[in-house]
Amino acid sequence: MPDADVSSVLVRPCPEPKFGDYQSNALMGLAKRNQLNPRELAAQVVEQLDVTDCCEPVKIAGPGFLNFRLKTNALSDALVGAAKGEHLFYRTATEPRTVVIDYSSPNVAKPMHVGHIRSTILGYTLAKAFRLLGHSVVTDNHIGDWGTQFGKLLVGWKEHLDRDALGRDALAEMERLYKLINSACEEDEIVLIHARSELVKLQSGDAENLAIWDEMIELSRHQFDEIYGRLGVDFDETLGESFYNDRLKGVVDELVTQGIAEESEGAQVVFFNHHKSLKKHPAIVQKSDGAANYTTTDLATLEHRQNSWQPSEVIYVTDGRQQLHFQQLFELYNRWKPSHGMKLNHVWFGAILGEDGRPFKTRSGEIIRLSGLLNEAEQRAFDAVSAKNPDLPEEERRGIACIVGIGAIKYADLSGNRQSDYVFNWDTMLALVGNTAPYLLYAFTRIRSIFRKLGDESLTQPESFALSHAEELTLAKHLLRFGLVLELVIDECRPNYLCNYLYELAGHFASFYENCPVLQAEGDIRTQRLALCDLTGQVLNTGLETLGLETTERM
Repeated sequence: MPDADVSSVLVRPCPEPKFGDYQSNALMGLAKRNQLNPRELAAQVVEQLDVTDCCEPVKIAGPGFLNFRLKTNALSDALVGAAKGEHLFYRTATEPRTVVIDYSSPNVAKPMHVGHIRSTILGYTLAKAFRLLGHSVVTDNHIGDWGTQFGKLLVGWKEHLDRDALGRDALAEMERLYKLINSACEEDEIVLIHARSELVKLQSGDAENLAIWDEMIELSRHQFDEIYGRLGVDFDETLGESFYNDRLKGVVDELVTQGIAEESEGAQVVFFNHHKSLKKHPAIVQKSDGAANYTTTDLATLEHRQNSWQPSEVIYVTDGRQQLHFQQLFELYNRWKPSHGMKLNHVWFGAILGEDGRPFKTRSGEIIRLSGLLNEAEQRAFDAVSAKNPDLPEEERRGIACIVGIGAIKYADLSGNRQSDYVFNWDTMLALVGNTAPYLLYAFTRIRSIFRKLGDESLTQPESFALSHAEELTLAKHLLRFGLVLELVIDECRPNYLCNYLYELAGHFASFYENCPVLQAEGDIRTQRLALCDLTGQVLNTGLETLGLETTERM
């Protein structure tokens, strides 16, 4: 079949181990398209398929499934290579791509709240996964540092600023000023006119207003960086909205010149008459007062990313409420720059809910600040560690609590389908059983304790793996799937695949450790089982690190 689309001929782990280790169902689709009998086509393929070096004879099942079962010696060879440090069951890309990932994006002069955590953690994890597989990644924190809110903030700063409060908690003070003037604007149009005039002065380059604006940004970044430091998150670039100001007029002019934007009620608007889902949703690129908006800024941002880094893909990590905006943006950019050649990808996620099923807030209905949430996570983890290991020095308990508490929040966020809402529950997050960070971190510490018991004894590299017990075989086969899972994570931008893999790995290791004595074994069997423990620890550690979780030697 020289004309067959081989990209669809995939071999994947078999969902039912009793049928084999790997399976392909692609031949049924090919047979249908070519009006062939799928089982006959499968028989022809098997006849010409040479996988004797790694598989038992390939079995045809059902209407044309191909089932592959690995030979133990092929599995042993893969384990020997990993034990020697030649690989860790994944390959880096032979043709690395450049990927730009836009995540977190808090607003200047506002504290980061619980709503920022999903974008921040998901975006950072995707960046780690792409980099692990050898791709080049540019991470950009597109902060909200421009726009109409600054007119109100400037009025508040000049008339009501409490310098002592600013020194204690800058973002709380700026938030107070914004709320104060925002309420005043709603009650008194003169205050609103004043705020607009301050904004115009800022946009026109007024020295005093620019100096205040710069101070607001500096104070905000300082507090953002504190939170990012606690989360272990960083960025290559922090190009806020203001970075693109000088380009906005040019973007609108080009859209008008190319006939993409047209005037409507004084504004410049793009209509999507030939796009079924966007037909009723035109996009404004310049308001009737001549001001630009998010769409204009995002177009200028995309253009800058294309020109600066020539990425093959640009990923935006935001909540699901922005789906329409990104559909418009991508369609608009495709029209404006039809030959750009980038994959534009909106990776959206659901909301965090309280146990009442409503958006997660404090009892008084306030949005939960991220700093407070992280403090509570660490304190709860410290209480749990102290109850379990009261004899550990306090400093060590604090260190473990930081790793476990922050890790629990991150893992709870990453372990579910990102497009689903999830309920925030401390007891579930910090549980030592189930698919949680503490369970996986504890599995890692159990492996490390085995090697602590060895003392000065050095690890011997096994020449082969017998894998004579079912639990050894199951664990080894699961290790071999690590690379496939990582590929799926970056293909679909779904870290929960990695979470599920690591949870299953910890379960397989527990069964292996229970049924296959390690330190009590002798000779080659002991060497092989110690190597399996070591490889499991390496994969667990690499997987957790990719998810942004630190590991600890003790818990």
